[in-house]
Amino acid sequence: MSPFNLETCARPNILALEPYRCARDDYKDDGTNVLLDANENAYGPPLPPSITGLVQAQSSLGPVIDLPGLNRYPDPHQVPLKQLLCNLRQTHVHTQKKLSPANLFVGVGSDEAIDALIRAFCRPGQDKILVCPPTYGMYSVSAQVNDVSLVKIPLLPGPDFQLDVPSILSALSSPDASTIKLAYFCSPGNPTGSLLSKSSIGSILAHPTWNGVVVVDEAYIDFAPDSASLAEWVVEFPNLVVMQTLSKAFGLAGIRLGAAFTSPGIARLLNALKAPYNVNNITSAIAEYALSPAGLEVMRANKAALLEQRDRLLREMPTIPGVGKLMGGTESNFLLYEMLNKDGQPDNAVALAVYEGLAETKGVVVRFRGKEHGCLGCLRITVGTEDEVTRFLEAIKKQLEQVRGMDVRSDEEEKEKAASAVVA
Repeated sequence: MSPFNLETCARPNILALEPYRCARDDYKDDGTNVLLDANENAYGPPLPPSITGLVQAQSSLGPVIDLPGLNRYPDPHQVPLKQLLCNLRQTHVHTQKKLSPANLFVGVGSDEAIDALIRAFCRPGQDKILVCPPTYGMYSVSAQVNDVSLVKIPLLPGPDFQLDVPSILSALSSPDASTIKLAYFCSPGNPTGSLLSKSSIGSILAHPTWNGVVVVDEAYIDFAPDSASLAEWVVEFPNLVVMQTLSKAFGLAGIRLGAAFTSPGIARLLNALKAPYNVNNITSAIAEYALSPAGLEVMRANKAALLEQRDRLLREMPTIPGVGKLMGGTESNFLLYEMLNKDGQPDNAVALAVYEGLAETKGVVVRFRGKEHGCLGCLRITVGTEDEVTRFLEAIKKQLEQVRGMDVRSDEEEKEKAASAVVA
């Protein structure tokens, strides 16, 4: 039996929170009602008829966006959208039980859920979250904003970057484990691209005494093998949260829609403390279309094209002089590669020079990750279209030739040079 107890794990003030009651909670709009309850503008938004007519004319080809209806507040509960997310992740690979909208929180990207969980469970100045670097930076940013400390258990060394389960279990068994309220795990990892093993996460969920919440961030899960998502597993564990987003495989970063699958108890807390209308009408309309059969067909076709280019990068990157090992996994829409100096060693100075040169002289922007734990000399390369990948491969080959032919010193060499100058 799980030691998790929501009543003692969550903050008392959040448990006692009465959510804001919206006007539509009392009486729904059936399309015929005169709505004089929410102080909305009955004359509608200041949009020209040509725009509203254009959107309506195209509604049969895509999402139905009711621009004239933007004078009305959006649905505060988003049940149809939540059901579509349940349908997407109900694979019955990890459980025979069913997901329902009661298992969902939806918000402004995954970042809203990251922050909401910390506010729901962590007392400022007292509690902690556990993170496993290298990992997504917003866990620590949200913790700092909320005056919550970090317990860092680094991932096992690359290229695999898996969880150090014994060290995590030890931390969750320590004398101050009761102040560690959340453990954030990114799978596939960012910047590692490695899918964490289900057995490792299961071992942490099976901890015999820890009263806390396991959070698995699956932002990139659609690039992993089919059925890799653990979203439906939340019906088996009262303290599991699985976060997802439409920003990656669905190509909808601009609408800022994220979801957290979890137990009904945790979902109620998150829904109670959110802003009343946190998902707007346009976002929900586009998201619902993206999760429809027509939208899913396009998403899967785009994903297949990206996976072809990912495979191409895996073939061609190792043939470029100066490109080192692939660090991390191949279960995402990016790859993490070492940049080597003339001695064949991963080097931050080389990686930084390549990163800056690509952006400033060749118009190709990647991400320098060399300062992350275990990522010395690494660049993170997002998989693009065929033309973008072609341009990138040509550019990085030329840039590495230029950089490796220059006198590029590492941080350590610069320090030694400075020390020598002081002695002299």
